[in-house]
Amino acid sequence: MSSSWNFYTADQLTFGRGAVTRLAAEAAARDWQRALLVTDGNLQEAGLVETVARPLREAGCQLEVFDGGEAEPSIETASRAIERAAGCQPDVIVGLGGGSNMDLAKITAAVQTHGGEAGSYFGMDKIPGPVMPLVCIPTTSGTGSEVSHSAVLTDTANQIKVSTQSNYLRPALALVDPELSYSCPRQVAADSGIDALTHAIEAYTAVQFDKLVVPAGEKCAYEGSFPLADCLAEKAIELIGENLVAAVNDADQQARDKMALAATLAGMAFSNSGVALVHALEYPIGGVLHCSHGAGNGLLLPYVMAFNLPAREAAFAAVARLLGVDTTGLSDHEAGQKGIERVEKIREQIGIPLRIRELGGSEDQLPMFAEKTFAIQRLFWLNPRPASLEDVLEILQQAY
Repeated sequence: MSSSWNFYTADQLTFGRGAVTRLAAEAAARDWQRALLVTDGNLQEAGLVETVARPLREAGCQLEVFDGGEAEPSIETASRAIERAAGCQPDVIVGLGGGSNMDLAKITAAVQTHGGEAGSYFGMDKIPGPVMPLVCIPTTSGTGSEVSHSAVLTDTANQIKVSTQSNYLRPALALVDPELSYSCPRQVAADSGIDALTHAIEAYTAVQFDKLVVPAGEKCAYEGSFPLADCLAEKAIELIGENLVAAVNDADQQARDKMALAATLAGMAFSNSGVALVHALEYPIGGVLHCSHGAGNGLLLPYVMAFNLPAREAAFAAVARLLGVDTTGLSDHEAGQKGIERVEKIREQIGIPLRIRELGGSEDQLPMFAEKTFAIQRLFWLNPRPASLEDVLEILQQAY
């Protein structure tokens, strides 16, 4: 257990409509000459790649584009991005898109700087030092990867998601321009938005920093909840409660502005405080069923909230109030229950799957999911309530 906490984020965060135009001045000031833009074909077709390429060219950058990004990117896709970087030898790597593209950019920057391959850095603190300049520009409002220390890939051979976590992966520059999210498809907006809510709630209700117990000889990628991260998570939860439904169902631009801010705040919160059992459950489910990370998290969130409620009743009551629930006259436990109901309602309103079977999962897969989840003990340390293998299986059965 610790009596102190640390806080990290991107070196520089630029936020607001039109923020992407600042890229020219930033590139010129930092004397970037060759840039590799890591993105995907959909953003090429939507014209967003050109929106980012233009200011880079204005700054005199020679630009190479890798548009082979994909949802839940595989190790093989990362290898192709790494190969492209080796061929063009950039002095800055720009990740444009959702968390998948930004994570690809992070892994590419690590390998381009330190050698090896993507798998060389899976785990905690495996990157030996600072990486080359990295810029992350989100086009969705959910993952918070633009400010986080994580990169997640899919190990298709073993059907599980694997992560690299290092503060060296936090970008030198995060450019969050809400206008880039205006063309985001409805389902992507829904999946990414519920992902942001999951990040904020898991960060806010994680085991407290001075109660976090890390086994001897182990390292934890997170701090546990602490006051500064709590402030960020609170604002994120409030903004999401007020704006997610309109951002998804109406494509309301002001709501999407607020969701862009909420996702970044949630990213700053969870990448310091941590995520816990929701994410531990989603990694094997997503790896096998190939659902989006956000949809998997959103499906599982209320079931895990219900399991954790007895351990952090006051925090879950606060979540309910932040989501707009009137908790007058209710006990913390009762208020927490109302907060869970509010999350369930939001899921339904934006079309998030409610059951594992809706993702194509079968009941006989649940024990395998439970075993793979239980193996991710680094996230169990952060969960506010201890969970056994039997507890995990019971949660999965409830969610099935």
